[in-house]
Amino acid sequence: MTLYGVGLGPGDPDLLSIRGREILDEADVVYSPGRLSRTVATEHVPESRIGDLDFPMTSDEERLREAWKEAATEIAPEARAGDAAFVTLGDPNVYSTFGHLRRTLDAFHPDVDVEIVPGISAMTAFATALDVEIQAGSGLALREAAGGRAPTGPDRMVLFKVTDAPETARKLDEADYEVRFGRRLFMEAGETTVTEDPAALADRDYYTLAYAERRGLESSRATDEFAADADAVGRVSGTADAEVSDD
Repeated sequence: MTLYGVGLGPGDPDLLSIRGREILDEADVVYSPGRLSRTVATEHVPESRIGDLDFPMTSDEERLREAWKEAATEIAPEARAGDAAFVTLGDPNVYSTFGHLRRTLDAFHPDVDVEIVPGISAMTAFATALDVEIQAGSGLALREAAGGRAPTGPDRMVLFKVTDAPETARKLDEADYEVRFGRRLFMEAGETTVTEDPAALADRDYYTLAYAERRGLESSRATDEFAADADAVGRVSGTADAEVSDD
């Protein structure tokens, strides 16, 4: 009898792990904390097994604590009697609402067993969508950039919650970073956008990320030699073709 924290991945129902799908198939009830996670979950779970929870959109810590206590009170009996799941976009242990629930259960319902089923995080999906390769040995930082913030320091950063893309881009440009943005990547809800133009993302959207890389970075990879070899082969081939043509 267990509560499973299941990572749904970045938003595309097909990017749920096989283990995650198995848990959703077997769980007696599947709880969703929000509209987008519910949309993904219902691609795998019938509505009759979905349990909705109400979490207020507020920074009032007292109201949030009460909401988590109410959620834990509802979920705990289900997890004692059978198997329950709590789904989140991305990964349950990476900037996720699930951490609040787990700590609340530990405090008020310590007998409830909890197991994490990891999912593809938005940050790794973002790198794929933008075709960004984080090379072995590279430094990479994950930072929050809500409200126009533009943290600096590392050579490469993935920024999430970029709610004021133009302001974040302006500050990073002044700090000598190149920036690319992605919004609602791999999500069916809303328009997926990949762009270097922050003005195209001027409206506030919580599901906006950015990749910032310091200008002028140089890298040396062993496989870079393959490109040089290919160029050399191309030049030799071109010369041979020309000689044949001259005949």
